[in-house]
Amino acid sequence: MKEGGLVKRPIVTLPAGRVQVERSAATHARGTAKSDLSVLFVGSRSFYTSRMAATKTSLEFLTARWKQSFRRRLATWYTKHERDLPWRKSRDPYRVWVSEVMLQQTQVATVQGYFERFTAAFPTVHHLADADEQQVLRLWEGLGYYRRARMLHAAAQQVSRELEGKFPETVEELMQLPGIGRYTAGAIVSIAYDKPAPILEANTLRLLGRLVALREDPTKSAGQKLLWGVAGELLPGSEVSRFNQALMELGSLVCTPREPKCSECPAESLCQARQLGVLEELLPTTKKTTYTDLREAALVVRRGEKVLLRQCGEGERWAGLWDFPRYAVESEGPLWATKELEEKLTAQTGVEANVGPLIKTIKHGVTRYRITLDCYDAAHRGGRLKSTRATPTEWVALAKLGDYPLSTTGRKIAKIVTAPPRR
Repeated sequence: MKEGGLVKRPIVTLPAGRVQVERSAATHARGTAKSDLSVLFVGSRSFYTSRMAATKTSLEFLTARWKQSFRRRLATWYTKHERDLPWRKSRDPYRVWVSEVMLQQTQVATVQGYFERFTAAFPTVHHLADADEQQVLRLWEGLGYYRRARMLHAAAQQVSRELEGKFPETVEELMQLPGIGRYTAGAIVSIAYDKPAPILEANTLRLLGRLVALREDPTKSAGQKLLWGVAGELLPGSEVSRFNQALMELGSLVCTPREPKCSECPAESLCQARQLGVLEELLPTTKKTTYTDLREAALVVRRGEKVLLRQCGEGERWAGLWDFPRYAVESEGPLWATKELEEKLTAQTGVEANVGPLIKTIKHGVTRYRITLDCYDAAHRGGRLKSTRATPTEWVALAKLGDYPLSTTGRKIAKIVTAPPRR
């Protein structure tokens, strides 16, 4: 695509409202991740011009004097603007780790309450290791990206049982734990142990990319290598913990994706994107998301004071969580849809039921899908329950629904069916 005689090419994916992207997106996507940046840019685009792409990033400006000035300005700014966040009250590597995992693709304001409840329930890595996975998922419920919680639990068990509860103090050793990639390991080493380790997540990638007026594509190894190198070059000789936290804070509060507050930035006069007049070329462009509409149905199958729940298996949405039996609806018309749902229920769970009236219609979104979920009452009439180890299916007392980690829509349905009748 051409504009003003210049060919635009992809450079970086930093969509609005998605500031907290790693905080290691790759980690929970793959288990033990080797690069926390490899999936930072999937799903949307921004562009830079051929004039920028034609040359390599120059780091001639990155002198000892420049670095000293940047560190000093950043430290002064952070002293005035540091947010009072619960995970900053301690350098306990366990608490640092939990916060970093929770902050992956999740806003700070959302994480605060979850972090406090989670660490109150599991104050040490031993408490987390000894917990049942269902307890962990129940406390994670609503935070999303549930694989993070499962990997967190697995890593806690390894630290507790194989390392006697002591977290490794090097990036290389930490990356051997489930779910910990280069960024998360660097955050633990630098923040908890105050040891020199660079970090590169969405906020710092954006900040550093603008500081150096990045020409390379940060989705490719050359761009990633350059930015990791810059992050390492900027590390101070002491107080690395505060420096790295300040770097993320500046990226989060000032060097924002679409409308950076350059006049409030302590590094404005040092920023190469500003000095070279290319900041606008580094700002993300909007790409309209194409959504797919889905029609699904959930069944509240009742047998006395119990309802049927099924645990979602690997490869399904919300793996590890429990949900009411839920199916895609392909039939047209209520009679055909009723027959389809009854057949799918029996095929999957062995339970036979008569689908009854509509309870509620819930509209929600999952990634690129817009889902209309119709929730129906269903009366148990027979059959033999089928339950496997991979996908357990149980009759659960209404009073016990609060003990099960449910999907977001599952929790909404549970609240409806357990609510006292209106007078």
